[in-house]
Amino acid sequence: MDQLPIFLDIRGRRVIVAGGGTAAARKAEAALRAGAEVTVFAAALGDDFREIAEWPGFRHETRAVNGTDFAGAALAYGAQEDAETDAATARMARAAGVLVNVVDRPEHCDFTTPAILDRDPLVIAISSSGASPILARIIKARLETMIPAAYGRLARFVGDLRQTVADVLSEGRQRRRFWERVINGPIADMALSGRDEAARREFDKVLALAAGDTAPDTMGEVYLVGAGPGDPDLLTFRALRLIQRADVVLYDRLLDDSLLTLVRRDAERIYVGKKEKDHTMPQEDISSLMARLAEEGKRVLRLKGGDPFIFGRGGEEIEVLAARGIPFQVVPGITAASGCASYAGIPLTHRDHAQACIFVTGHGKNGRLDLDWKTLLQPNQTVVVYMGLSMLAELTAAFVERGADPALPVAVIENGTKRSQRVVTGALVDVAANVAEAGVKSPALVVIGTVVSLREKLNWYEPGSAASDAGECMGGMRLDPLEAAEFDFT
Repeated sequence: MDQLPIFLDIRGRRVIVAGGGTAAARKAEAALRAGAEVTVFAAALGDDFREIAEWPGFRHETRAVNGTDFAGAALAYGAQEDAETDAATARMARAAGVLVNVVDRPEHCDFTTPAILDRDPLVIAISSSGASPILARIIKARLETMIPAAYGRLARFVGDLRQTVADVLSEGRQRRRFWERVINGPIADMALSGRDEAARREFDKVLALAAGDTAPDTMGEVYLVGAGPGDPDLLTFRALRLIQRADVVLYDRLLDDSLLTLVRRDAERIYVGKKEKDHTMPQEDISSLMARLAEEGKRVLRLKGGDPFIFGRGGEEIEVLAARGIPFQVVPGITAASGCASYAGIPLTHRDHAQACIFVTGHGKNGRLDLDWKTLLQPNQTVVVYMGLSMLAELTAAFVERGADPALPVAVIENGTKRSQRVVTGALVDVAANVAEAGVKSPALVVIGTVVSLREKLNWYEPGSAASDAGECMGGMRLDPLEAAEFDFT
């Protein structure tokens, strides 16, 4: 280890910044955010100072810094971007006994400024000891995708209760075990999702249990999570967090295999996928199974493709949970219409083509289409048909029979957002034949409207380059942040 990583409390202390450019502004801003009194020495300030110049604690001296200015300062930064001037700043700071950092000059630095992931009060600093600041920033960007802003909320919740726990649990090992239960359980989930009152009630129960005063509450929870249309990079932060929390996972047929690599290794996995005329488990049994597992005290993940509330029967599933008093969370996912159309280069709305968009299902009962044709056959509108591949010929013929322009463009998107994505286009009169010739298979989404004509101009996605393999999933970083690091909450 080339350098000792520390976090300094500089609240109310003076920090000197020599320079008026972008680098100086970034150093001044970081110090101000940490509560310092910052004095910037520069003949003039650049545009990057525009916001922070009005912050409390900011002071500007329109002259060069001199040796007496460093007296009593906590830190100093040289950012004048002139080698000789910055070297002189470093000499004056050291003569005054002040730690100094000179931008891009490691030989003049007593410390380096890391790339910072700020989840106040949780702060993660990444440093290469000055060897490669760009690499540190890239690693920070990867961590940004793994550690949502809500972790700051959790850190505040825990910090506010540390003394309470210390008063009740005097032994260090007992406290550590208690905090592990809190951080890895439903209390943390509640705090992360902003349900502070519920988290505090559950916290008090668990603390009383740890002190030996009461029996445990065994009720678990259900997470109804939309996994999006296929590409794992389209998961939300909350979805990723809950995926890694679950004890049991109930998953669907249309999920990308790499999504399951995000699940904890010791979590039980139960396949409940359904396809036409082949239901592994009836819907009623799925809902009952979720409820039973939660009543056993387990955290149950119901992982569904797309969005659970858009043709996903998510509402039916949580009705059962609500009736039985089982706690649940719902995490929306990018629905197939939005995800697949975007990856196909087809905007669902466009000022020159469509001012409305309607979602319908083409999965008719008993092989018959039962649609509101008056609503569908409106001008300047995009129609997106879910589960419409098996009835595509009947669907497009019905549009034409009811007065739609036979030349109206249509796109059929197979495996949208995945590496295997294919898009077949045509008009109402011939797209079914084009799809049959191409051998398109489910899952496939149908988009009808003049917006399809924009695809040739706006198509950006190259399926073969998609980073959706299991090994590349989420940038190759699949660890739960709470499992990958040790936290000292004692």
